[in-house]
Amino acid sequence: MKIICKKTDLAKAVQTVSKAVPIKSSTSILECILLRAEKEEITLTGNNLELGIETVMSGNVEEEGSIAIQAKVFGEIVRKLPEGDVVIETGEKDQATVRCKKTKYNLSVKSALEYTCIPDVEWKNRVMISEFELKEAIRQTIFSVADTSSKKAMTGELWEINGKELKIVALDGHRISLRKVKLKKEYEPQKVIVPGKNLAEMIKIIGGDPEKEVAVYFTENHIQFEIENTRAISRLIEGEYLKVEQLLSKDYGTKIKVQKKELQECIDRAGLLLKDDTKKPIILNIEENILSLEVASNMGSMNESMFIVKEGEKLRIGFNPKFLLEMLRVIDDEEVFMYFTSAKTPCTVRDEKDSYVYLVLPVNLSTAA
Repeated sequence: MKIICKKTDLAKAVQTVSKAVPIKSSTSILECILLRAEKEEITLTGNNLELGIETVMSGNVEEEGSIAIQAKVFGEIVRKLPEGDVVIETGEKDQATVRCKKTKYNLSVKSALEYTCIPDVEWKNRVMISEFELKEAIRQTIFSVADTSSKKAMTGELWEINGKELKIVALDGHRISLRKVKLKKEYEPQKVIVPGKNLAEMIKIIGGDPEKEVAVYFTENHIQFEIENTRAISRLIEGEYLKVEQLLSKDYGTKIKVQKKELQECIDRAGLLLKDDTKKPIILNIEENILSLEVASNMGSMNESMFIVKEGEKLRIGFNPKFLLEMLRVIDDEEVFMYFTSAKTPCTVRDEKDSYVYLVLPVNLSTAA
């Protein structure tokens, strides 16, 4: 095999596929990138068996072939090469040279035959989604996915397509995030659970251009994303997802409209006293058009007030400040609408277009003191 390509193109391709390469694996071949040169295409692949990423880059193929090369070392080498043309060539068995200007590396490689290729299945049920909308929808929900859970489904996001709408739901037992994305045409119904850890990598690949689209394909066990010259395939999570609609009631006893930035900055300041005591809540006192926030810990106490627009009853309620902050950080609106029914029931935050809904469970103030 012998290929010639630009250092910048190679570095970008390696960085992309490395998102699917485990840092450490009991199967050493999975710590490698598969590099294939055939006809006029240079293809790089990373695969951890849960997520596979393949990207095609431009370059000259002088001799066809394929190798598996250790991803971490190869990635660091490529990143630090001088700018210019990179020549990768195989010679003796299990050896490859990487040359760029006056720099030359001789590297050990593995046979491409050992590598586990990403699934090659018949992809149907294609759905076209705006890059920008999809990236935003993942960003605005992924923080609510459970890191670990006895319920495997909670470590993923529910993706449900009905007609001209994609609905994404994430939850971890303390909060729920729901985001709706409008589609340009009607599609057949789909309902899958996509692993959160794979979506966390996908958000780094999706460019976010409002003028471009991502092609998403569904099968019984996989979901595939096609973004220009890159495709990523993720396994799906089996099981039933919690039906959240019944938890997202529009009934309320208290409704407030508050400036998002002001509330976010206040909670951030209050959190300075809670860094060593994460179980202490932030308390929201809702009075007549005034919202007061209070915290108290071993380090001290803090109180801050702001103007709001209120409907309904006065209320005193406590929350984990981390959950409120993570929600507010992903909301792009200048004003947020918060709905409450009592001090012991969840708060919901939704926009007037109903494009997003967030639910956060309160802290029991009688046990949090």
